[in-house]
Amino acid sequence: MSFDIKAATVLRPSSSDLWFLAYLPLAISDGIATPLIPLLALQHFGASAFAVTIIIAASAMSQVPFTILWGNLSDRVAHRKYFLVGSFLATGLSLIGIALARDLLTYFWLNVVEGLASAASAPIGTMLLLETRHKRWWPQDIGFFGLISGLGTTVGLAVGFVWLFVIGNASSVISVMTGLLLLSGVLALLSAAVAWAWIEEPASRLDRRLASDLVNLHRGVVERLRHFRSRIVGLIDLTRSSADRLPGREYLFLAALGVMSVGFDIFYGPFPVFLWRNARFSDAGIFIVYLGSASASTALFFHSGKAVDVHSPKSVFVESLGGRVLLLLLFLWGPVYVLLGLGTPALLAWITLLNALLGVTWAFISTASTLFLVRLVGRSARGRALGLYNAFAGAGSLLGVLLGGWLYATFGVHIAYSIAAATVAVGGGLLLPIPYHMFQLPHPRSHRGMRLRGTRATSRGSPPRSWR
Repeated sequence: MSFDIKAATVLRPSSSDLWFLAYLPLAISDGIATPLIPLLALQHFGASAFAVTIIIAASAMSQVPFTILWGNLSDRVAHRKYFLVGSFLATGLSLIGIALARDLLTYFWLNVVEGLASAASAPIGTMLLLETRHKRWWPQDIGFFGLISGLGTTVGLAVGFVWLFVIGNASSVISVMTGLLLLSGVLALLSAAVAWAWIEEPASRLDRRLASDLVNLHRGVVERLRHFRSRIVGLIDLTRSSADRLPGREYLFLAALGVMSVGFDIFYGPFPVFLWRNARFSDAGIFIVYLGSASASTALFFHSGKAVDVHSPKSVFVESLGGRVLLLLLFLWGPVYVLLGLGTPALLAWITLLNALLGVTWAFISTASTLFLVRLVGRSARGRALGLYNAFAGAGSLLGVLLGGWLYATFGVHIAYSIAAATVAVGGGLLLPIPYHMFQLPHPRSHRGMRLRGTRATSRGSPPRSWR
């Protein structure tokens, strides 16, 4: 009997596919916690701007090495399911502990523990997907994971806004925020329960090196996330043979990526402090600002993949960076703040629009940057190049968060955000010497069959984090 892989029955989900939905409550949880954790540190413990960025950076720093550790460990142990369930469970308990913390030091260390706990969900969840689904459907499944992550984060931000806007008017701010963070922890525990009920262990194992060329590395639908679940750091083996060394132009690209990542997070590191102290928004208003970026990025990720597929990744990348530099400069203090008034709905609408436009540029930047590198390197070096992509972007982000907090606390928002825009511009300038002609593609009408292999797999959304 022959089996037709194109038959419609292949698309029908089985019970083993339901575990995909375990990531939905986790994404909602993360959408709630992303802006809430720095806000609670500011208002409950009176933390300084630099202390808030230290908390954000420490959680991310703890996650980067442990993402690789958990991924490698799961390869050596017979059961991936227990790692994933344990990650969700520990993440939920950590968030509940953060909500109930009584001092800033405890708050800080519980954030570190939560980063360690959540680190397993990216590499193990990704490998579980690849090992339980036919190779033909990997791009679609990865795109579906990206959709779950984006929608979940957006829903989480919306829930946070409604919770703070409705309940926040009737109770004390700290108790309302604490209750909301407890809800975030409960949602992560719900993910653990769904994963326990629906995950089935794969019948066979897959070498992560074989999968490294097939997985997109979008860095999340909300750019300044506390973690890197959407960066599949643990999927790529960074200790591969030095035979895969990259030429100079590839390292120039990676250096540019690192520099612009520093600039991005000089801006986003102190961003919640800027919204609360400088713009004087309410907690519910801050969730609205984050919601603008998340919804714009989620809506445009698919379209950004199509645009990059039609045009040059380099041109899309550079043009998006140029737009981003201009948008960052618009956040600087100016007449618009006097005209609209601090803390007013009009200023909230303006800042939300700017952040939504940053989300639009992010959708194109994250897609174009991945395809830029994939088309720049040879196939034999692609796995190592994508691993280095994560390493440079992650290191740049961590440095940017710390530098942004220090600049904001020491020199104020004008200097911090001006340096952020200048740094992004320098990173974009480093891309210009890379030959443009390398990225000219045949016209699709006359060369329908000449698409680069792997383009579809790298133009879609990423698995959830954790995608961060």
